[in-house]
Amino acid sequence: MTNQSDFTTDYLVDRRRLRRKVAFWRVSAALAAIAIVLLAGWRYLGSGQQGGLTPHIARISIEGVITGDRATLKLLDDVATSHASAVILSIESPGGTTTGAERIYESIRRLEAKKPVVAVVGTMAASGAYIAALGSDRIVARGNSLVGSIGVLFEFPNVSKLLDTVGVQMESVKSSPLKAAPNGMEPTSPEARAALAALVADSFDWFKGLVRERRGMSDAELAVVADGRVFSGRQAIPLKLIDAIGGEREAIAWLEENKGIQKGLSVRDWRRGRGLERLGILGFAAATAETLGLPGASTFLTKLENIEQIRALDGLLAVWQGPSVN
Repeated sequence: MTNQSDFTTDYLVDRRRLRRKVAFWRVSAALAAIAIVLLAGWRYLGSGQQGGLTPHIARISIEGVITGDRATLKLLDDVATSHASAVILSIESPGGTTTGAERIYESIRRLEAKKPVVAVVGTMAASGAYIAALGSDRIVARGNSLVGSIGVLFEFPNVSKLLDTVGVQMESVKSSPLKAAPNGMEPTSPEARAALAALVADSFDWFKGLVRERRGMSDAELAVVADGRVFSGRQAIPLKLIDAIGGEREAIAWLEENKGIQKGLSVRDWRRGRGLERLGILGFAAATAETLGLPGASTFLTKLENIEQIRALDGLLAVWQGPSVN
């Protein structure tokens, strides 16, 4: 017959065992949550420079709207002083601001002075993205890739007729007629339009000069490709806009055969830091979708973010604007 003392002892033992199990699972769940947070932070808050101390081929992605941001410039500078033997620029971009493209181009030229660089075009390297590609030793693109769009754009909305319709008039006191012109609130004067045209022409001449110098074109050859059009990779070969049809495999083979790069080197991604303060709502959602293993959703959100960035750009643009997403 079990007495009350034995029952109490068994009860206390069971309680202690249950508490230990609950504590174990709580600690395990907490550690798992911490691991997930650390993994996401490592991937999206700047894991970046994982090149290591052994020779390799660094892959740098130039994607989305080019603004010449500090993170990308720092990444290019870091690769220049790394143990990477060569660099592949994986370009997937419609372009961006002319100043941003200029900064990226100059940084790639500094990198190219230390290591061989090959630009590999994905779907598109247009306008400012093509400027970035010009900084490399060689440009490789797929047959259906889009390259070129050599030109400069300055655009602004003009809502002066709308304001007249609703009975609103913007008044200003300016030091000179061209101050803050155009402002979109009043018809653009011929003088303001002429000033903008001169600005665009100056940047366009600079762009064409880069193409002529880096691609070894005559004035006649340059005139054929400098009308703002994009060309397929197949069209671009005889026009001297690219050097070869292919992708990363062909780029690596060229590096091995022409730049003395050791065969069989691994290709390692170098990524710029992505602090949360640099991510908008769409960018953060794209990063979260990728972390959760939803690449399709991540790609769609990234494209939406790029469209919004293009619409928000100000100043001179070197960007190809294809059909928008409705």
